Amino acid sequence: MISDESLLEFAKEYGTPLYVYDGDLVVERYRDLFKFIPYDRLKIHYALKANYNPGLLTLLRDAGAGLDTVSPGEVVYALKLGFPRERIIYTANNMTDAEFEQVLAMDVVMNIGSLSRLRKIAKQHPGMKLCLRFNPDVCDGDNEKTMTGGDLTKFGILLESVEEVKALVKEGNLRVIGLHEHTGSGLQHAESVYQSMDNLMAIATPENFPDLEFLDFGGGFKVPYKPEERRVDYVAMGAEIARRFTAFTERYGRRLDMLFEPGKYMVAEAGHLLTEVNTIKCNRTRVIAGCDSGFPQLIRPVLYGAYHQIRNLSNPAGKPVVYDVCGNICETGDRFAEQRELPEIREYDILAVGNAGAYCYSMGGVYNLRPMPGEIVVSGGKVVSERRKLTTEELAVQILGECSAK
Repeated sequence: MISDESLLEFAKEYGTPLYVYDGDLVVERYRDLFKFIPYDRLKIHYALKANYNPGLLTLLRDAGAGLDTVSPGEVVYALKLGFPRERIIYTANNMTDAEFEQVLAMDVVMNIGSLSRLRKIAKQHPGMKLCLRFNPDVCDGDNEKTMTGGDLTKFGILLESVEEVKALVKEGNLRVIGLHEHTGSGLQHAESVYQSMDNLMAIATPENFPDLEFLDFGGGFKVPYKPEERRVDYVAMGAEIARRFTAFTERYGRRLDMLFEPGKYMVAEAGHLLTEVNTIKCNRTRVIAGCDSGFPQLIRPVLYGAYHQIRNLSNPAGKPVVYDVCGNICETGDRFAEQRELPEIREYDILAVGNAGAYCYSMGGVYNLRPMPGEIVVSGGKVVSERRKLTTEELAVQILGECSAK
């Protein structure tokens, strides 16, 4: 755990805005999953899209984690970071023919989620080894935009299409080594996890898919964001997951690998965004605390209405005041928090936005031509990785260098 005092020191040394990640907590979360889910052939493939910081990925690589990747760029990135090919799964949606061929040449397991792509594979790549993604027909998640099961999602092949899938597999002499489902992010109900598993396992029979080596049940493990949210009892959930999967393997006739691909669970709570307040403004009914970061650098509150805890590191014992915590982007909706009670904020105070390790930096951009924050990874009580923030001059030169006159 990184202390508030250390966070203040990092803000002073590296400047703000700054992302700080607790690398030890990320590895701990990874290892916890093996304690929670008592199945001896469990494999964890971290969802790279959640946070692609190379320092964190190096720690996870060395701990033995695999990766769930969703673009050719992520596959290239993973290989350059030294992840073995056999620990990488590629799960894309709406991929182009060129992207398919690019990833195929990199020799990682591909997870196919549409009948359209499966038809092309059967005709053009007979005998290919692959995994199939099915829609679990279960809707759950912490936001309607992060639910990946059910009728309204673009993800996965419908369970009812299994006979058509089998015909295409036979036509192309394809070898299906895995089946996959993903229900959503921030799952609210344990029963959703179990039902999604059951729905996938129901079609995973030797008659349908005789060559299975694994089933992948996606991610979506919830972490608390709001103070009143309780932490999920993952010990109880893990025991039930293991029980159901063990019973499935007995029906299937042999033991298979069980895969999960968590992202938020592993990295969300390990991240902090440090930002300095530069403006205090009273607008009749509201007090606004303006800071030196903005929504392109942590977009979840604007995109999902997500709640992130905010701490005043500089004045933690200050008198409670209700604030709108706003960023420096030219948009009215650029807020990290609205009408939030916090210890009195003064200009030049340092705020820490919590749970900033997942889908924050990785979803960022340079709107208003403001460079993304720097990043540091802390492990063993010291900074083990630093990613420097570009200067405004460097950002401008980079963009202009990518353009050429015609």
